[in-house]
Parts: sequence; C-alpha cells; structure tokens
Amino acid sequence: MNQYCFKDKVALVTGGASGIGLATCWELVRQGARIAMLDMDEKNLETQQQIFLDQGYKILAIDCDVTEEAACQSAINQVLKIFGQIDILFNNAGITQRGLFEKTDTIVFKKVMDVNFFGSLYCTKAALPNLIQTKGIIIVNESIAGVAPLLARTGYSASKHALHGLFTSLRCELRHKGVHVMIVCPGFIRTNLQTRALGGNGKIATHAQTRVGKEDTPENVAKQIVKGILNKKSILVLTFMGKLGYLVSRLSPLLYEYIMTRQFKKEL
Repeated sequence: MNQYCFKDKVALVTGGASGIGLATCWELVRQGARIAMLDMDEKNLETQQQIFLDQGYKILAIDCDVTEEAACQSAINQVLKIFGQIDILFNNAGITQRGLFEKTDTIVFKKVMDVNFFGSLYCTKAALPNLIQTKGIIIVNESIAGVAPLLARTGYSASKHALHGLFTSLRCELRHKGVHVMIVCPGFIRTNLQTRALGGNGKIATHAQTRVGKEDTPENVAKQIVKGILNKKSILVLTFMGKLGYLVSRLSPLLYEYIMTRQFKKEL
C-alpha cells in the first residue's frame, strides 16, 4: 500500500486559529498540504494567517461560526473556489462545560451541542460531495468523553457521544466510496478550551478544572494525528491516561464509573 502523500493536498481545519487546530495546521503545512483555516475568532484568525504567510506558506483563513449551517456551506464553497478540492476535513472546533446536571441550564446543553455536534455535522455535510470525489479523509476531534462517562460534564459528554455515533456510522456508509473517517480521542491537552468552559448559567466557569494525569501539548497531538492519517487509523486514543481510561471503560464500564467518580468527587 502506498503511503499517503500530503503534498498539495487541501486540509480544512475548523477551530484552526488556536490549540490543537492551529498545531495541526502547522504540522500539515510542513508536510506540504495547503491549509484552509476556519475559526470564529476573527482577530486571532488574521494574526495566525499572517504568521503562516510570513513563513512562506499558502493558507486561506475564513471567519466562520460553525453553529450556522449557511456559514459552513459558504466557507466550504470558498475553499473549493480557491483551492478546487478538499482532501482532509478536520472537525476540530469545540467548546466544553463544567457543572453538575442539576445545576446546569438547558441552554448550556444546546450551546455545546450546536458547536461540537452540529458544527461537525454541517461542515461534513457541506464538504462530503467533494470528499467523495477526492476519496478524502474526515477527522473528528472527539474525546474519551465520547466513549465513556465524564462526571460534571454531561453536556460535553453528550455532544461527544453524539459525534461518536454519527461518525462511526458514517464510516460504514463511506468505506466503499473510499472516504476514511478517523476519530481522535485526546486526553487532557494544554489549550484554552478549559479557560472558555461554560458554567451552569452559560457564562464562563469560574471554578477550577479537575483532571487526571499530565496535560499533553497540542503540538504532540498534531504529530499523532499526522501519523494516524498515514496509518489510516479508525480511532486514535492519545495520552497514557487516555489510553488507560479507554481500555478500562471498554473492559469494565462499571469499574470505570467507580474510578472516575472517585477522581472527580470534588465536583460533586
């Protein structure tokens, strides 16, 4: 089997102006790919685009709120107009929340689902016809929370479980058409995701994040994503604690719930 060649491939990354998205843009562009970076942070988007251009890399930056289906379709159309194709779609844009279910307003669940689930759905739906033509790759930034419970993050976990159901099912539908779907499950990563976490009232959470194990870096995650593409991984579980959690949750779900509840008991 020939190894995947990134040269002149077009990679579209949502939430691309920071964190894992930005690190992946850099990793892919260094591999020879052309980048379409989508983000709703217009100021940071422009800043990051200029840094790429200053380094001699061709990059397209598009201000896009993935919660709006029309905006996603418009962004995809712009990418196709300028680059002519999409070979890699990385559904990375996401938000999180912290707080017990009983103390969390329902609007918070909707906000999280709008970004994490529907944002990925809208972009995938818009890009799919071209991805089928290019026999491309769809990547979704899920989480261990997409395959196992996560205390005090019911909205986040629900959105990630929804992504898991959507994209594992979509993989089955697209396999015979030559489109590959890779699900990425990072553990705790050092990004600004947690500083923007929504609290129970929909405003930025003020209480500290509880986590298990050391945080990994976005740069390391990006390197693993590129390796995952090369190895045509179906699911990419990252960090030691992430892999351990995934294994325990698969082999003994009740044991995982017990351990997870003890580790996160400060949030009860």
